[in-house]
Amino acid sequence: MKHKTVIITTLNDAWAEPGSIFDLFLESFHIGGNQTQKLLNHLVVITWDQKAHARCLALHKHCYQLETKGDNFTSEAFFMTPDYLHMMWRRIEFLGSVLHLGYSFVFTDTDIMWLRDPFKQFYKDADFQIACDFFNGNSHDLHNLPNGGFNYVKSNARTIWFYKFWFNSRKDYPDMHDQDVLNKIKMDPLVSQKKMKIRFLSTDNKVNDLRMLLEDWKKYMALSKDQKKKSHPSWRVPESCRTSFQRSREKKQTKGRL
Repeated sequence: MKHKTVIITTLNDAWAEPGSIFDLFLESFHIGGNQTQKLLNHLVVITWDQKAHARCLALHKHCYQLETKGDNFTSEAFFMTPDYLHMMWRRIEFLGSVLHLGYSFVFTDTDIMWLRDPFKQFYKDADFQIACDFFNGNSHDLHNLPNGGFNYVKSNARTIWFYKFWFNSRKDYPDMHDQDVLNKIKMDPLVSQKKMKIRFLSTDNKVNDLRMLLEDWKKYMALSKDQKKKSHPSWRVPESCRTSFQRSREKKQTKGRL
């Protein structure tokens, strides 16, 4: 892991209860093997409120409570509500300030399990690389649909400009969240003029699925070398996630018929 590179996630009280996704997230670093445990030294948890901050400090040593200027981000911010949009844009603004300080970062949602060191998989020549909701097989293709839950950004003049441009573009798209605005601006001529090197990552969440994944991984890692060679491990997940997209579509269709 390169010098002045940090791993960043965010946490508020709604997601900080014992036994929550945050606990599974931290546990994945401990049990993952393959040098993931040492990455905890580079993990900074950005907390949105005092309760989340206290919970973070009980589990991890690098916690930073973000100044929210009177905003209350304690409760769960439901998708596309004003609180949700404000929280997402505050996050983009903060990440831009991290780049300005000269730190590269990996931003990760807490529903991502760190079972292996991802830095060996990142593209060496990219300024900005991000996971996808839809990946078409070509990491250079701007028609891929980005997902802001996981990205690796190198601190340089191009990315510092880009995060300012991204944040300011919220005014042009006032009813969109950061991910959809990114999808709008990724093909903006200004981005290509700045010679921003964007790459897309091929990536495929529910507490139950994540817990099962960790259990499967623990069982595999507990095997001897000979047992690992002879075994034919398989994942039980996705279970909850397998049908979640279909359920979501069915709900939308049902709502449309009411």
